[in-house]
Amino acid sequence: MVLLHGLGGDSESPGVRRLAGLLHTAGLAVLRLNMRGAGGGRPLARGTYAAACNTDVLPALRQARDLADGTPLLAVGFSLGGTVLLNACLERATALDGLACVSSPLDLAACIDAFEAPRNRLYHRWMLERLRRQARQDPGGLSPREARVLGQCRSLRAFDDGLTAPRWGHADGAAYYAAASPLGRLAGLATPGLLLQAADDPWVPAAALERLQPPPGLQARLTRSGGHNGFHDRHGCWSDRVVLQWLQGRLAAEGA
Repeated sequence: MVLLHGLGGDSESPGVRRLAGLLHTAGLAVLRLNMRGAGGGRPLARGTYAAACNTDVLPALRQARDLADGTPLLAVGFSLGGTVLLNACLERATALDGLACVSSPLDLAACIDAFEAPRNRLYHRWMLERLRRQARQDPGGLSPREARVLGQCRSLRAFDDGLTAPRWGHADGAAYYAAASPLGRLAGLATPGLLLQAADDPWVPAAALERLQPPPGLQARLTRSGGHNGFHDRHGCWSDRVVLQWLQGRLAAEGA
């Protein structure tokens, strides 16, 4: 199992560790992956990750498959981590034998609009500060232009315009959102998958999942409540149990 964190998170994020514990207890081998610039991986590479960082993620998944030593390789992505996995599987159908995405953006432009809503002002500010701090810790430093952008940007949209987009070869944030949003390409997804989202998610609008016509093998599950990576009930985290059940079904289908 590969677990991939979301925007501003890392392999030590509480949700990642919680699911890893559940999967390990169920007898599964688990790899918690840090994306470029996140957590303990910050000193090891210049730059930061993005929604379509396939040149980073696909080699990591190849290494994970080697570690799996012939057993099925499955993955779970939280929030943007799920988007990253979807983009990787759309480029290489054999990257994974199955993936589950929890609260994952399918339409990045819609997510940025949601972040900028007045109700999300505090979270928007918190996320922006995390990303700015991550960028300042870049072991390769910042160019004069990047340093100027980082000092002036007051929104995630401005951060993506000035740093994320050019670092990943896009003209601006809008071009990056269009290129890295998997929604319009999911009909071509050959990897079996689960998309799990709550209708009341304040940061990832449910409209994209509601209008999705999933291809065979892709299960879309929209719950009435659960927030963003929440899904809490009196037994703990409901989404963890749903994901585990789905993953066990995939392993059974693979004969593992």
